[in-house]
Amino acid sequence: MAITTSAKKAHRAGLRKKAMNDSRKKSLRDALKGVRVGAKGDTAALAAAYKAIDKALKRGIIKKNTAARRKAKVAKLLKKS
Repeated sequence: MAITTSAKKAHRAGLRKKAMNDSRKKSLRDALKGVRVGAKGDTAALAAAYKAIDKALKRGIIKKNTAARRKAKVAKLLKKS
């Protein structure tokens, strides 16, 4: 457990950051699920998924190649289904 004031403050900041990262991950998963469940050619779902992926990349939740791979997979899924 943190003893010093600065360590306690850092712990609180870490908890806040974890909460934000968890919510961003959830929105990314929800957007990807929207594409999987959605109809063929649903461009709104594709746009939402791309937006969520780009935001996760920008915030450091996922890495660049992971973002590119997921975008490709989402586009392929939408095209196929």
